[in-house]
Amino acid sequence: MRRRTFSAALLLAASVPAKAAAARVFYAGREDAMRFADELAGRQNLPLAWVRQAIGQARFDPQAQRLMRPAASGFVKNWALYRGRFIDAAHIGAAVDFWRTHRATLARAQDQYGAPPEIIVGILGVETLYGRHMGRFRVLDALATHAFDFPPEHPQYARRQSYFVSELASFLSLCHANGLAPTQPLGSYAGAMGMPQFMPSSLLRYAVDYDGDGRIDLAASTADAIGSVACYLQAHGWIPGLPTHYPARLAPDADLPALLAPGIAPAFTPAQLATRGATLPEDGARHPGVLALIELQNGDPQQPGNAPPAYIAGTQNFYVITRYNQSSYYAMAVIELGQTAAAIAAHNARHGE
Repeated sequence: MRRRTFSAALLLAASVPAKAAAARVFYAGREDAMRFADELAGRQNLPLAWVRQAIGQARFDPQAQRLMRPAASGFVKNWALYRGRFIDAAHIGAAVDFWRTHRATLARAQDQYGAPPEIIVGILGVETLYGRHMGRFRVLDALATHAFDFPPEHPQYARRQSYFVSELASFLSLCHANGLAPTQPLGSYAGAMGMPQFMPSSLLRYAVDYDGDGRIDLAASTADAIGSVACYLQAHGWIPGLPTHYPARLAPDADLPALLAPGIAPAFTPAQLATRGATLPEDGARHPGVLALIELQNGDPQQPGNAPPAYIAGTQNFYVITRYNQSSYYAMAVIELGQTAAAIAAHNARHGE
């Protein structure tokens, strides 16, 4: 199998402000970090000295750790506020421009992978506003901080810390295979990189050279970003032609705890939803597969100005979007931004604009 080559442009190399760097503590003196380096070198057949040097250059990043801490007790999510961050004039205008400029590549990706343009456009818009905000954290620092100092008060501490240990290993493997300096890549506080904000393991598994230049560059190549997102969606089970969701209406006596118990994973047939008090429109009632009841809170309904929660029934395709980011609010923002851009693009096409 031909080795996949990643471009150094993906790394968005830039200097970290000296004042911020000086305040950080290197992991070179941490026994657990060096033990990880030794184990990784043996497991991945990487040069021990190279891995130890890489881990030793990682610095604890207090801001990355703070941003990973769980929300304060009593916090209630608000879909209306969350939606407003992404379904605004700046995002919609950029989405329409992006669609117009890259129409051919989006169509090619849909033909090859089955992922519709509106979902790809929605993801790239919500993630980085089409490459305008790709992150300024050193990826090495962010991943090391979460691998060795993940907030212990987090309710999913063990699972999340294990995840970041694995991502740190993937990141170092990617850097070594491509001759990239581990200290150079910049990304989000979680360690995600490029226009689509892929984590290192996703870069290794799903990133594709979609512009045919012989290298993968998710920061500077829009075609590579489009193709990689489409590949990701296909790999996670996207079903062409299937809606993402249907509106749902709850009866006063609906068994809400039972309906919400499975989370965002589809678990109920339309008939089972109806039996438990959630009714769907006619097309939703005919849906051939299982669905998940999704609750979108709008803040505390007891507070003035807040609306009650909204409910939808998510399909397999809704669930696929949450494999990208495990949040129903994120998935709905992606869907609505993409749908809005699609409607405007269709209108412009009809009128020759």
